[in-house]
Amino acid sequence: MTKSAQPRVIIFDTTLRDGEQSPGATMTHEEKLEIASLLDEMGVDVIEAGFPIASEGDFAAVSEIAKRSKNSTICGLSRANFKDIDRCWEAVKHAASPRIHTFIGTSPLHRAIPNLTMDEMAERIHDTVTHARNLCDNVQWSAMDATRTEHDYLCRVVEIAIKAGATTINIPDTVGYTAPRESADLIAMLLNRVPGADKVIFATHCHNDLGMATANALAAVDAGARQIECTINGLGERAGNTALEEVVMAMKVRNDIMPYRTGIDTTKIMNLSRRVSSVSGFPVQFNKAIVGKNAFLHESGIHQDGVLKNVETFEIMRPADIGLTAKNIAMGKHSGRAALRAKLKELGYELADNQLNDVFVRFKALADRKKEVYDDDLIALVADEQTNDAHEFLQLKKLRVVCGTEGPQEADMVLTIDGVDHHIDATGDGPVDAAFMCVKMLFPHKAQLEVYQVHAVTEGTDAQATVSVRLQEEGRIVTGSSADTDTIVASTKAYINALNKLIVRRTKSAPDSDVKSVNYKDVT
Repeated sequence: MTKSAQPRVIIFDTTLRDGEQSPGATMTHEEKLEIASLLDEMGVDVIEAGFPIASEGDFAAVSEIAKRSKNSTICGLSRANFKDIDRCWEAVKHAASPRIHTFIGTSPLHRAIPNLTMDEMAERIHDTVTHARNLCDNVQWSAMDATRTEHDYLCRVVEIAIKAGATTINIPDTVGYTAPRESADLIAMLLNRVPGADKVIFATHCHNDLGMATANALAAVDAGARQIECTINGLGERAGNTALEEVVMAMKVRNDIMPYRTGIDTTKIMNLSRRVSSVSGFPVQFNKAIVGKNAFLHESGIHQDGVLKNVETFEIMRPADIGLTAKNIAMGKHSGRAALRAKLKELGYELADNQLNDVFVRFKALADRKKEVYDDDLIALVADEQTNDAHEFLQLKKLRVVCGTEGPQEADMVLTIDGVDHHIDATGDGPVDAAFMCVKMLFPHKAQLEVYQVHAVTEGTDAQATVSVRLQEEGRIVTGSSADTDTIVASTKAYINALNKLIVRRTKSAPDSDVKSVNYKDVT
């Protein structure tokens, strides 16, 4: 397969499956539908919408995404057993273009887990891929931990999967161990040695444990792979996956050495990146390639002088290429609803009148406290409004804290629980701890605080802070976030937001029904 024979690269997004498996990144049903819709609009070829056998919630989300999709192929993941595959098909069959994705670990380490011999695993692959193909014309098969599988055996099982009817063969670097040259050599070897390899699409799924996921994915494409599996913001297990924005923009900027094309509308990248960060609770690092806050900022005097004279001296892409606009509507306390609506539309948000009214009230309150309201302030306001759209069991009504060098630090709180106001005061090791103690005394729980992060989304002492917290309770992991110029208020709201999600998780699923607890060893 030469570059000229098929320059089109299929973008396979697994934000809603592998991305959501990041501890704490679990999304609600509505959030999954929203992200899937944005991916569909962006032009993603394949959306891996989830792991249908994992839970009733995952099945419902995949099924609904399949029904709503307009452009993308909708894919579900399944282990190498008939029950998983049947459940996957039930979820994706409503899509205009469905795909079943089934996998099994082929390396010595992974063969040992289900205690299968090479021959037994080969037979399992033949039977399960055949079963999937009898249900669906579009079948993807993955050799989990392919990069640590013996080459002769990998060639053997890839050939079996192709003969059984797989139309896409995925070669994952499951543990992020491979280097770019190895990634390219492995794809080239399979294309050269496996009969029928020229009749299927080879895919690459790279993890970022050594920081080489994007380089490995592009090296595989250069060797003949024609599908890249990736996620928005590189979200995913451990150190994450190949980032969609990185591979797409790399091919766009360096089309002189990578003459490939995708169907991605790159102007939608920034909006989607921000939304995924908001719903997952995973903030994007400032220096993240393409979508980081500092990606188009210059502080060095030499850089600033060069950019002012010719922007191309220090920028290899335009902000507009990813959806950042150069237009500037000055937003402050004198701005009206029309200006706010126009600015939000410019940023990619079109709100209904009632949503706009809610955001406008909070915008006015923010503008009274800040000298200047930046784009990121507005995005944080909208994200916070969307986070708190639903009627919540717990709501912060009033908070007053006393802190300083002389302790103890105190918090006085009114918390609305199921519509009833409750008042309490408590002390703690700092104002945040005191506020959290108030919540815990009014609403006792066993959830452990695993992560607490504060990020100033704009500059200055009046900066608006976005706070993310991660709670864990009996295997359930939830993330809450909130934004406010008062860091203590933002922290408390984020904590309450996480508890509200935990309450929903308690009522909707058992501790072992979450996607993260599904055991791929169960392949019988």
